[in-house]
Amino acid sequence: MLTLYTPQLEDLWFRQKMLADEETMAYNHAWGGTIPFPAERWKDWHDDWIVHPQNQRYYRYLKDENSHYVGEIAYHYDAGLEGYLADIIIFSAFRGKGYGSQAIDMLCSAAKENGISALYDDIAIDNPAIGLFLRHGFVEENRTEEKIFLRKEL
Repeated sequence: MLTLYTPQLEDLWFRQKMLADEETMAYNHAWGGTIPFPAERWKDWHDDWIVHPQNQRYYRYLKDENSHYVGEIAYHYDAGLEGYLADIIIFSAFRGKGYGSQAIDMLCSAAKENGISALYDDIAIDNPAIGLFLRHGFVEENRTEEKIFLRKEL
């Protein structure tokens, strides 16, 4: 069973580790793969996402029953979309344990509790997580040769 944890500034080493891990970020190959997240960016990022999210952002770590960080859930408002984009990352070492399913349910519950009526995600066309999102109530809005755009009414 997963629990949510609001990371402190000093906990952002885990986000840095996930974003730098090639296996974890393999799903992101269509958008460049790994993502640099140097320590000098942590404070501004933490301020925007954790300290002052202004009803535009939500971010939490996922912890397993042994209090290990296993991933993250988040959403943020996208002005072009006029909606909220979901983000779920499970660290590669913890995949295949059902955490993705729990993470989607936890993210949807948090968004609904925060007054969000729908979540969206754009997923690379070859990402196996598409099936996971569809099994959890997301529906396909449209697709291109590169990605599928999904929506879930909360």
